[in-house]
Amino acid sequence: MTARGSSYSFTPPVMNEIANGSPLEAVAHLMELSPSDAAALLERAHVLRRNEIFALLPKQKLEEIISAASPETAEHWKEYQQYPDETIGRLMEPPVAVFSPDVTVGQATEALRELTKRAFITYAFTTDGTGRLLGVIVMREMLLAQPEQKLAEITLINPFYLTPNLAVTEAMKTVLHRHYPVYPVCSVEGILIGLVRGSTLFEAQAVELSAQAGSMVGVDKEERLSTTWQRSLKFRHPWLQLNLLTAFIAAAVVGAFEGTLEKVVLLAVFLPVLAGQSGNTGSQALAVSLRAMTLGELKSGKEKVAMLKEAILGFCNGALVGVTAGLGMYFYARMQHNADALKLAVIVFVAMVGSCLVSGVSGVLVPVTLKKLGADPATASSIFLTTATDVVSMGLFLGLATIFI
Repeated sequence: MTARGSSYSFTPPVMNEIANGSPLEAVAHLMELSPSDAAALLERAHVLRRNEIFALLPKQKLEEIISAASPETAEHWKEYQQYPDETIGRLMEPPVAVFSPDVTVGQATEALRELTKRAFITYAFTTDGTGRLLGVIVMREMLLAQPEQKLAEITLINPFYLTPNLAVTEAMKTVLHRHYPVYPVCSVEGILIGLVRGSTLFEAQAVELSAQAGSMVGVDKEERLSTTWQRSLKFRHPWLQLNLLTAFIAAAVVGAFEGTLEKVVLLAVFLPVLAGQSGNTGSQALAVSLRAMTLGELKSGKEKVAMLKEAILGFCNGALVGVTAGLGMYFYARMQHNADALKLAVIVFVAMVGSCLVSGVSGVLVPVTLKKLGADPATASSIFLTTATDVVSMGLFLGLATIFI
């Protein structure tokens, strides 16, 4: 989605400021932009970041920005403001990849080719004529289905979903043992109105539970109005530079295996699967660790026990989802007439197990290490955790493929 009439050239420093800088500084920057340019920039922001900025924007400016956004986005942003703070409605993204059950797999695939250019799609959804959610379609089912099949034939009916007025804390209790990367959000009548990513849900809960983490390690909370800009710059800017560095590291890992990707193009299809699954596993471990730190449960001497538990969970979860992902790779490779289908399936399985194991351990190790170093684990953990999950999942997957293919 792009705001109507936007012509602003978004340079990396500007986008980084909106994404990672002080919310007050981001608001000040947006106030200088035209409504259409500000809307286009906010459409690219993470939902939690956008919520922070919306809360600080003057009412008139916010209304102007919403009016300048694309019709679908404007409608979604208006709905967002109806829901109380700390509810699922505040974390929603607009639903994408929504089809009628009578659409064929071939037609849906063609539509997805365009939709993936502007959104990261994990599941597709089917709805009836009133918009009521009928089911969820997993991408592997589409890969294995025949083009002429109807989506109704491969849809998982009666799916689990969240409601927009559900408190984040209550939602966490209901999804704790589900581990889905994306959850549909429906009204009480069952009308599909949005979706919430698992990583966003766990991140929101982690931030809420770790509100006191800054004082625990002697770091001032950044959002105080009384904090001088010099002091804010001192605390914030190093993390921005570090975030940029870690992004380069993840990009370098993928770049190092460019030849492998060119040789076996279908590997690229499973990169977001591995990154998403390992990232979600790490976010879960991080949320539990930060909660334990806030409540005083993760005391000195218990770190090894916590890491061992997350390692076991990561291994078990990785093995279970690895079997499914491996089968998906096998059948997909066979459909592409790839002679190394079995090898690729084993590589996906091993990479999934390894990345989930490391992600789980990192979810404990990263905040514990940062706390010992005197940094705020709530502020900095996500940077290191994202780097670890991306580097390990992509590096292990592509590295194994390079060695054995």
